[in-house]
Amino acid sequence: MTTYTNKQQKLQERFIKYAKIDTQSNADSTTCPSTLKQKNLAKVLVDELKEIDIEDAHMDNYGYVYATILANTNKKVPVICFCSHMDTSPDCSGEDVKPIVHENYQGEDLVLPDDRSIILKLGDHPDLKDQIGNDIITASGTTLLGADNKAGLAAIMEAAAFLTHNNHIKHGEVKILFTPDEEIGRGVDKADLKKLGADFAYTVDGETLGSIEDETFSADGVKLIIHGVSAHPGFAKGKMESAIKAMGDLMSALPKDKLTPETTSGKEGFIHPVSFHGQAEQADAQFIIRDFDDDLLKAHETTLENLVKDVLKSYPNSTYEFKITEQYRNMKKVLDKYPQVIENGIEAIKRAGIIPKKRSIRGGTDGSRLSFMGLPCPNIFAGEHAFHGKQEWVSVQDMEKADKPLSILPVFGKREANVIN
Repeated sequence: MTTYTNKQQKLQERFIKYAKIDTQSNADSTTCPSTLKQKNLAKVLVDELKEIDIEDAHMDNYGYVYATILANTNKKVPVICFCSHMDTSPDCSGEDVKPIVHENYQGEDLVLPDDRSIILKLGDHPDLKDQIGNDIITASGTTLLGADNKAGLAAIMEAAAFLTHNNHIKHGEVKILFTPDEEIGRGVDKADLKKLGADFAYTVDGETLGSIEDETFSADGVKLIIHGVSAHPGFAKGKMESAIKAMGDLMSALPKDKLTPETTSGKEGFIHPVSFHGQAEQADAQFIIRDFDDDLLKAHETTLENLVKDVLKSYPNSTYEFKITEQYRNMKKVLDKYPQVIENGIEAIKRAGIIPKKRSIRGGTDGSRLSFMGLPCPNIFAGEHAFHGKQEWVSVQDMEKADKPLSILPVFGKREANVIN
């Protein structure tokens, strides 16, 4: 049986409490937050912030949580913000999550009890090799875990508790922002940056221990509608042009050995269909387009539209609509203008006794859009792994380490506080 430090125990308890609260967002909803149940977690977080004497903690009408840790130094120190999101991905159920702690992991297969076909294997999850002796938390096999991004919430809460309970450590003002709907690309739609009042920020939404990320995909969404020609199937010869079949032909025509999530890595972009439904008269599909380079992003969109045109040559009376929606852009364009933000993050990770790993994200965070809204915002690790699926996991020990750089970043004006234990 594992013997936990007090902090490890608190982090584990916090995380498990948050994971059990269903906060799945819904891209089809037009409200903010997209699901009211996200406010259930927001209320818990506000109560916990007030319990650690952060008096201004509150949730606004849109489900955003704001809070301020007041400065206790007279030195001029930038106001920084820590941000994590409360929602979980619509890609996998977040209802009735049952977190399981697998103590003292030794490299064995982790078979999840509610669906024994869901197995975490060392060969499939290379980062597990760094977790020998640690305690791994998974869900039970029928849901995601929610480590994305509830590990980040727990890390921020523990850092906030540390700073408010250790007044001898001099630090600048710290703002806390917890957002809804990040997983559906709306995480900062209603964020009030004037009220927040931060100079720069860090999302706590990263993966591997020590990682700090200053680059994301640029991202667009494409909504494709194919208008076919409907006719009674008994009298359809020479008349019917099935939109379903046309859309099926398009899906078959998509590249199979490149430009797909399953065949790309590193800085390679992709075209990815995420939903499809329809009838003979009309079929709709949603795509996400990703690349680190904006020009290549546009090229991928042109590739997709050209494929649509080629397919519809076989359906001469059918038409299509092709609507591109900008989702977010590569935050590196902004962060390169503020190198000190990354340098401070790297320094904080080092001072926490962790080896920094500067990386790019094959995805996005709230920080992507915050950066372009005027709040430079790289991403720091939270220890979450295998996002958006039933094999999602996090280790207790990594979560403990994740809050240390957050406790250090606000004290750069007081250099004698070198390491937070």
